[in-house]
Amino acid sequence: MKSFLWLIVGVAIGFAVAHKVNETPQGKQFFSSLDKKARDFGEAVGDGYRQREAELRSAIDGD
Repeated sequence: MKSFLWLIVGVAIGFAVAHKVNETPQGKQFFSSLDKKARDFGEAVGDGYRQREAELRSAIDGD
């Protein structure tokens, strides 16, 4: 239970620090760049999943 409490405290502090950093121009640029990279990664994972699913479906239908 003690570890969970520290986790919650750490997350809360992290959010507070991120909010303060986001108020600066450099912070906004950093988080904008981070958001773009995360979205690109998510799209790449989704594309790979759909491609692999199509491959598996065609292999199943071909049998």
